[in-house]
Amino acid sequence: MNSIHHHLARALALAMLVVAGSLACLGALPAPASAMETVRCTGRPNAEDDKSAIQGATESRITLETSLAAGEGIEQLTLHIPEGTSFSTEDLAVTMLTGDDLMTREEVSYTETIDGQDLILDFDEPLNDEGHLSIMVYGVYFPQAGGDIQVEASYVAQGAEHTLENIPTIPVVGITGTEALSQWLEQQPWVQSWNENRFLRLFFDPTIMVTSFPVVLNGFFMSIAVVALAFPLGIPVALLLAFMRMSKFVLWRGIATTYVNIVRGTPLFLQIYIAFFGLPLAGINVPNFPLGVIVMMLNSGAYMCEIFRAGILAVSKGQTEAARSLGMSGAQAMFYVVLPQMFRMVIPNLTNEFITLYKDTSLLAAVGVMELVMYARTIVASTGSITPYIVAAVFYLVITLPLSKITRHLEERALGHQTRRRTPVAASAASTSEEA
Repeated sequence: MNSIHHHLARALALAMLVVAGSLACLGALPAPASAMETVRCTGRPNAEDDKSAIQGATESRITLETSLAAGEGIEQLTLHIPEGTSFSTEDLAVTMLTGDDLMTREEVSYTETIDGQDLILDFDEPLNDEGHLSIMVYGVYFPQAGGDIQVEASYVAQGAEHTLENIPTIPVVGITGTEALSQWLEQQPWVQSWNENRFLRLFFDPTIMVTSFPVVLNGFFMSIAVVALAFPLGIPVALLLAFMRMSKFVLWRGIATTYVNIVRGTPLFLQIYIAFFGLPLAGINVPNFPLGVIVMMLNSGAYMCEIFRAGILAVSKGQTEAARSLGMSGAQAMFYVVLPQMFRMVIPNLTNEFITLYKDTSLLAAVGVMELVMYARTIVASTGSITPYIVAAVFYLVITLPLSKITRHLEERALGHQTRRRTPVAASAASTSEEA
């Protein structure tokens, strides 16, 4: 009997040891992982030119969607918005998507608290249903510089705090200062009142005027580059044509006269089309920019040819005869005596030709050269507003108005100089008359 009791005691002790060991092993096992997982974290696209892009300093929205397991017991969720990103809770939406197809939407009751960049949601009842928790934060303005925006989140489930893992970043495209200024203007009451008028909105929209300025500025530099190359290169062409037109040789005179008459007698627009579409058909391919410079140079050379020829003929023949009597050759008399006087006389006309050539660069837009009008036209096509053309007109006026004023000053100066030269002659004639 004692032996039986002894064996029973040993068996009981062994069983207790097994149970204790099992409990110890269970205690050493890690706690079960949280069932809440990130489904998506996105921002609402807000770029006008790219419907999939998210711009900084532009109103957007953050949507965080997570999956919940049954009986999870979510009591609180904290959403951390990165520094530099502003947001509003006015239209905050928190819903549960349940059902096999997640089509059943239920509003979630909560109390919100904002602590700096933290949006804290305390749920009135713990969330125990299986489904997706959707949180939409409206009135979000990401940083102007853009970048990958990382939203962070944590939650409290059954008294334990957990960190929500694997939240994807939100790629944000940075915007320029002018775009930020345009968006700020768009929110101003006086701009909104201004744009209520259809005419003002189409032709003088302040928001489009601000954003189109730097874009059209690129075209302004391109137009200046074209005329800055074409005009100086056209001067030697014009001088050569002027000498050929005044040549005693019929062949040279005929070639120059024919060229000048054809160029001056046909529209520049037609000449541009012939060069840009005719040369490629003939197997001659020239890049747009240098070809545009060449066409403008040849056209301007024909007009300046007549300016130079008229200036040379305006110089008194006595000047040439006096130079020849001093032992100069005909070429020396032309280059050292006639041409310097000619250039002084034709400066106002050359200034007018420069203004005309600068304005005519707009015709290159018809063949795809990215000059002033072409840049403005691309913005007009995307906005439907005529305002970029008004900005382009301002860039033209910036050059033409000062040059027009300089031209008038030079003409008045030349007229005054001629008047002073005639005055001594008239006085001498009057004195001779009195003596007689």
